[in-house]
Amino acid sequence: MNPRFITLEGSEGAGKSTNLEILTQTLTAQGLEIYVTREPGGTELAEEIRQLILAPRVEKVTALTEVLLMFAARAQHLEEVIKPRLDAGQIVVCDRFVDASYAYQGHGRGLGVEIIQALDDWVVGDCQPGLTIYLDLPPEVGAQRIANRAKDRVEMEQQVFFETVRQGYLERLKTNERMQLVDATKSLEEVAAQVEHITQAYVATL
Repeated sequence: MNPRFITLEGSEGAGKSTNLEILTQTLTAQGLEIYVTREPGGTELAEEIRQLILAPRVEKVTALTEVLLMFAARAQHLEEVIKPRLDAGQIVVCDRFVDASYAYQGHGRGLGVEIIQALDDWVVGDCQPGLTIYLDLPPEVGAQRIANRAKDRVEMEQQVFFETVRQGYLERLKTNERMQLVDATKSLEEVAAQVEHITQAYVATL
């Protein structure tokens, strides 16, 4: 685990983009040097893999193909961006990380946590986040929030998929003390206040 590594998780419509800004502003206000990135993506190659994963297509993408692409992008991201930034003493803030693979591929795609754990051990190892903020939102509310925007391949899944993804995140919360749940059904101001409070309390421990 690296205490300077912070991740933000949440399914579609949970407000990750808005709260990523709140999170980074709170850290910056503390005088910390931060680097913001995302998954899948974060490097030129990883961003190309992101497009492969998310582009709508007629061909069915198997669950195994999807998870291997995710971890391929993650391996590049870790070696090229995340680890060097952490080694340089920066705070790295990542929009999604390995918890998303447990939720989306392990649970949502039905691969099971064992295969994700094996890939996690192999690719990520001890470069785990010190803090993960999870924005929790019922899938039906998330669907309403993104109803009018263009959707990628994953966002086009049925609601039952996202219900399973949510359960995957909630299962992770039970066994990972670094994960903090934020009720994303609240107003923007209330959610932002929760994210700011968690971040400030965490920074005080660094």
